Amino acid sequence: MTDDSSAVRYNGLQGKVAIVTGGASGIGEATARLFAQHGTRMVVIADIQDQLGQQVATSIGIDKCNYIHCDVADEHQVKSMVESTVQKHGQLDIMFSNAGILSPSDQIVHELDFSQFDRLFAINVRGMALCVKHAARAMVEGRVRGSIVCTGSVAASHGGKMRTDYCMSKHAVLGLVRSASVQLGVHGIRVNCVSPNALATPLTTHKLGKSVEEIEKVYETFARLKGSVLNVKDVADAVLFLACNEFVSGHDLLVDGSFAG
Repeated sequence: MTDDSSAVRYNGLQGKVAIVTGGASGIGEATARLFAQHGTRMVVIADIQDQLGQQVATSIGIDKCNYIHCDVADEHQVKSMVESTVQKHGQLDIMFSNAGILSPSDQIVHELDFSQFDRLFAINVRGMALCVKHAARAMVEGRVRGSIVCTGSVAASHGGKMRTDYCMSKHAVLGLVRSASVQLGVHGIRVNCVSPNALATPLTTHKLGKSVEEIEKVYETFARLKGSVLNVKDVADAVLFLACNEFVSGHDLLVDGSFAG
């Protein structure tokens, strides 16, 4: 969906302002670049990787992308991020709430480390809810028929042999999306979720200590669809669709190649 024909199809982004959390790398970076390619007036990348975030924003172009430091687990920072975006650019049309982390250990249920559990939930659940809350408030106050997209996971639809806290957190994201879509529909605000299968990102390569090629070879077994390997551009394409389509809301869009986990 990144060729010229898709640029025509998704001209609904023209002139719009978007925030992408976790936008300095991986799925967030790919989506920020795609939004800019499809006509957003401004993409605000929010992350805690300051140097990397600044580099991505500069490479996209300072006339259409800027970077802001934001720890999504901190409500003050999230509120400030949204307010500064509206003050500088006049509105907020799209929130891609994407920032998240993986379990730092196997986290099987009878050996849960709750210090790790609490940190993961602070980012994956509290942070997601904060971004939805403050984006929704800005859109309602600005009378913007906006779009909110959250990054979920196939883990939101399945149990797992490990990483219980991560699986729980993504189930919570799906519950948030379904509730928010009902509550915000009256304001014309659409809320959706994109749920990818496992894929190689800077986060997963660092966590697993393997190369992209090694991880992709392992993750190929997680999908019944053969002949291609899921990458960040595939997920970004799905986010682009959800951001632009005017009548899809409350939907969990699986990007999983028919999950075979």
